[in-house]
Amino acid sequence: MPYRAPVSEYQFIFDQVVGLDQVRKTPLFSEADGALTEAILTEAGKLCEDILAPLQRVGDIHPAKLENGVVRTSPGFKEAYAALAEGGWMGITASAKAGGMGLPITVATAVNEMMASACLSLQLNPLMTQGQIEALEHHASDEIKALYLPKLISGEWSGTMNLTEPQAGSDVGALRSKAEPNGDGTYAISGQKIYISYGDHDMAENICHLVLARLPDGVEGTKGISLFMVPKHLPDDAGNAGVANSLKVVSLEHKMGLHGSPTAVMQYDGATGWLVGEPHAGMAAMFTMMNNARLGVAVQGTGVAEGAYQHALGYAMDRKQGRVGGTGTIVEHADVRRMLASMKADLFAARAISMACAVAIDMAHATGEQDWAARAAFLTPIAKAFGTDVGIEAASTGVQIHGGMGFIEETGAAQYSRDVRVAAIYEGTNGIQAMDLVARKLMDGGDAASALLYEIEELAEQAREDHADLANAVWSAAETLRETTEWMVGQKDYNDRFAGAVPYLRGFARVLGAHFHLKAAIADPSRLHLATFYIKRLLPEHTGLLAHAREGAADLYALSTEDLVA
Repeated sequence: MPYRAPVSEYQFIFDQVVGLDQVRKTPLFSEADGALTEAILTEAGKLCEDILAPLQRVGDIHPAKLENGVVRTSPGFKEAYAALAEGGWMGITASAKAGGMGLPITVATAVNEMMASACLSLQLNPLMTQGQIEALEHHASDEIKALYLPKLISGEWSGTMNLTEPQAGSDVGALRSKAEPNGDGTYAISGQKIYISYGDHDMAENICHLVLARLPDGVEGTKGISLFMVPKHLPDDAGNAGVANSLKVVSLEHKMGLHGSPTAVMQYDGATGWLVGEPHAGMAAMFTMMNNARLGVAVQGTGVAEGAYQHALGYAMDRKQGRVGGTGTIVEHADVRRMLASMKADLFAARAISMACAVAIDMAHATGEQDWAARAAFLTPIAKAFGTDVGIEAASTGVQIHGGMGFIEETGAAQYSRDVRVAAIYEGTNGIQAMDLVARKLMDGGDAASALLYEIEELAEQAREDHADLANAVWSAAETLRETTEWMVGQKDYNDRFAGAVPYLRGFARVLGAHFHLKAAIADPSRLHLATFYIKRLLPEHTGLLAHAREGAADLYALSTEDLVA
């Protein structure tokens, strides 16, 4: 079953579920009306169906290779990248003044999800460049902006981010990369970085690395880290890619999945770099890019879920097995129907959460209002963790629906599972996302969470007349979530919060998903059956999840390491 971009689904979510109309009413995004949004989604959908999707298996079977110090990408990737660049997709959210489209991140997020569904290993490239564009727009000097932004937006150059080192993973502050002043406004960057997506490739003229390193007077930890622009080729006087910089690809990682996406070990040996932002404020600048990437990774999860769902549905509607009525295909089996319904219901919930997060980001950007910024910050870890978990679960379920054929690589079902698995790890593991949610995101005393819960309960109360059973279930779940949130806020020992952080995040996502399903059913009665499935069969998981969340850490540490080994 060939991939089909769910354009109408995004439009429904925009118009009926997450309120993109609020964004369109702001002066900043007033031109992003319904007609323009539809045109953008339609064109992006065609690109994904016709150009990207055919490369899904190609990248898996013919991975990127390092040859004589240069990375050669999978067959067809270079041409597809050129189509992305020509269409202006790298600069979809970039300022129009710099040559970008200036569209809301909500629209860009839908486009990124379609690209992830079609070919995740290629989608990683524009996602990195988009994040770098945003970081430069917010933090770079006017000179760096003038030189790099037009090239990145046009796709002539592409971007990466370099955080991780062999000894510094989640603990970024342990990095050892150094930046020595050259005396002319540039810096000599030395060190090794690992897990660099598209650290090198043959699709763009130049590759622009944003690298975290420590200046000589930088203190230990994250407060002493600065950010530098370190291009593969130094720009010449005309602003074009010139001589090679002092950096190289040491190797490419041999990975479980995403074979078409080259993941490089990068070595910097006194490479020339330029400071981005203020000295010792590199983490703040890099977090601009990382927060963009976290929402992008969330929809990598939902994108793979969509691809895996379409793949499994096509198989289930064609495969005949067993004595069943109707079409005689396995889609008539109750358990297969359950699996497909679970995939579709969770996909809608995760997608709606991500789009709601994107709307909050757009509103914060357009209005400057703190309440929107707080909502965006609160929803980001939920969107990232739940979206990627749903991607992993949907991909696994897709293999199960295929039965024995799902374990055979030629069907393509297993690739979704292998490709998406890393999404729960990079850009901050899902466990770290959950810890962030119960720590930093609850430092407001739970105000951002309470605002969401108020909206959930308000909608449930409005829906009681026509959808009493569903509305009551959602309202009751929101109350349990409110009690658990208050419990979290009340824990002074953060380890008690951390012990239940993952189930708390999952429980919050379950309730949010029910809210959005209920809202969808109110707007479109044809969606009532799927909403009923989610609320009656999946939402009840919140009870166990939130009970788990309130248990604290004592029983975890009552288990000794000897108990774990025995």
